[in-house]
Amino acid sequence: MSILFRYLGGIIAVLFVFVPHEFAHAFVAYKCGDPTAKMQGRLTLNPVKHVDPAGFVLCILTGFGWAKPVPIYPYNFRHYRKGLFLTAIAGVVTNYIIAFIAYPIFLLLALYAVPAVTVGVQAVEFFEEVFYLIFAYSLSVFVFNLLPLYPLDGFRVVESLTREVNPVRRFLRNYGRYILLILVLESFLCDILSSYTSLPYVKYFDILGYVHWFAQNILGFPITAMWNAIFGLPIGLSPL
Repeated sequence: MSILFRYLGGIIAVLFVFVPHEFAHAFVAYKCGDPTAKMQGRLTLNPVKHVDPAGFVLCILTGFGWAKPVPIYPYNFRHYRKGLFLTAIAGVVTNYIIAFIAYPIFLLLALYAVPAVTVGVQAVEFFEEVFYLIFAYSLSVFVFNLLPLYPLDGFRVVESLTREVNPVRRFLRNYGRYILLILVLESFLCDILSSYTSLPYVKYFDILGYVHWFAQNILGFPITAMWNAIFGLPIGLSPL
């Protein structure tokens, strides 16, 4: 498959990961009593309303990224802490459901569609790649967004469980975006160095690389193990 088609597949996958994620935030916030996102046009599956260009490109290149944060006013929630917590986790729960659905579709295409077709093999292989990327990106975004750094969902979880005067919470809010930027840049640099140099130990310093490994091998294990068993594959084996 050409590089162009791989990036096109990445673009499609990122949209399937980010758009439902942000829609879920807006939907749950609205159901919990806060209409802010709806009034600002975010209660929609329109990608234009949700995609952040920088986070979109980074997700395609590195597997980690972000969309435009959904605006909320938590004091509108009928139950402040409950509403804040449910809204915070709505996106990542949606991503896990998407990963759960995408993986068996990938298996169907990889095991049955690709070997069976004689015409349009490249098209089938393209969609096989897309569904695997949706699975992989969904898991990575799940873990990445639960890092307790502002403005990620993990910080909103911290907000829902702590008081405003909590010093750790204040630190994560004031410096979270800078820590996040450093982590993304460090991961990107490690990836470049490991790809274009002969330095074998660089990958061990890739902090977000460990996040990605956890997402794929720990968080994704229940999904792959269950569906592999249903399809008669060894647990932990991916046909890609």
